[in-house]
Amino acid sequence: MMAKMGISTVQSYQGAQIFEAIGLSQKVIDQYFTGTQSKLSGISIEQIDEENKARQSGASDYLESGSTFQWRQQGQHHAFNPRIIFLLQHACRDNNYELFKEFSEEVNFKRIDHIRHLLGFKPQRAIDISRVEPASEIVKRFNTGAMSYGSISAEAHETLAQAMNQIGGKSNSGEGGEDPSRYETQKDGSNKISAIKQVASGRFGATSDYLQHAREIQIKVAQGAKPGEGGSVT
Repeated sequence: MMAKMGISTVQSYQGAQIFEAIGLSQKVIDQYFTGTQSKLSGISIEQIDEENKARQSGASDYLESGSTFQWRQQGQHHAFNPRIIFLLQHACRDNNYELFKEFSEEVNFKRIDHIRHLLGFKPQRAIDISRVEPASEIVKRFNTGAMSYGSISAEAHETLAQAMNQIGGKSNSGEGGEDPSRYETQKDGSNKISAIKQVASGRFGATSDYLQHAREIQIKVAQGAKPGEGGSVT
């Protein structure tokens, strides 16, 4: 996590407060994480103590197999579990809208997994559809995340670019560049150029040809730990 933020030493990370607290009461934050941003409240120091003691009960006899990071059938619930992944993959591969609706039902309504599940829409009066910006214009502001060619497959990288070009949005090349053959319209008429191109310390194939085929250039100023991650300035 420190490397992703472009921070190379523990000393520079301490006291930086580049994070936001979620799930801690304001009293805990004031005493132990003074000055840290927190838009939501949460548990008290007494509740934290109770949870720790509950986890340790019976630990002298044996340690239960944890499931905090790796999903386990008898472990705690994970928002991204095998069934969720199965439904999403098959809905996309088979273009099956019924499976996609089943996937949506699972991730949105079955459990409280995310902060968004605690939110609701305020009742509002409907406005005339003529006052709403058409979807064809809204999608022009869509951008993909910066994922380098090499961190994902060539097919995935090109498909994202083609999809964004079709709807008028922008795909991000990441810092890995892209095959120059994509700068030309393909034989099938598709456009696979990444509109946003990243430059990371003048490396990873950042040639003049690469840059002149960009609609937007991002210069990375804080190198991350993985391709496509880190701070950037447009």
